[in-house]
Amino acid sequence: MPVTSIIFDVGHVLYDWDPRVLYERLIPEGEALDTFLRDVCTREWHFQHDAGRPFVETSAELIARFPEHEALIAAWGPRFSEQIPGPIAGMPELVAELDEAGVPLYAITNFSGEFFAPFRAQEAHLFGCFRGIVVSGDERVMKPDPAIYRLALDRFGLAAEEAVFVDDRVENVAGAQTVGMIGVVFTGAEALRARLGELGLIA
Repeated sequence: MPVTSIIFDVGHVLYDWDPRVLYERLIPEGEALDTFLRDVCTREWHFQHDAGRPFVETSAELIARFPEHEALIAAWGPRFSEQIPGPIAGMPELVAELDEAGVPLYAITNFSGEFFAPFRAQEAHLFGCFRGIVVSGDERVMKPDPAIYRLALDRFGLAAEEAVFVDDRVENVAGAQTVGMIGVVFTGAEALRARLGELGLIA
């Protein structure tokens, strides 16, 4: 079966993500900022949102532990899009080129459903190229669990063998390969372009 479609990750493939981008506007640069991101609003704490926990719950728990940081913790959810400084270099152009060529584009992202909705609306020019997006927070299952890849293939109407999955994390690519997809570890737009050329998806 020929490869026809591409399924992208979002964070660190299509868009950068770094909580520091928001919090350096709210906390003076230096030890206080580093300590806050290391000990309070940690990435491990945030990954609960990607798994489907609502921000109102996780923030209340964190504020109870760190009441002196209530305002900073409360900013995480409503200002989440400010943690995303912009697209990965070369990727908007590659997505547009693939879309113009008629290659079906999809995404599977570990992302809070409540945070993704406003971000997707904000970035409609790029996400408008996608025929479907599976968001872990909405489904309450995360990469690299094989279940999320199977769910996406079913929803997108794809056979595993006709899909290429692109992610920056090796374990997520391995998860896609376990269900039969071709996996590509993302290292940059130009390397991805070359690999997609080898697969016959782009000139």
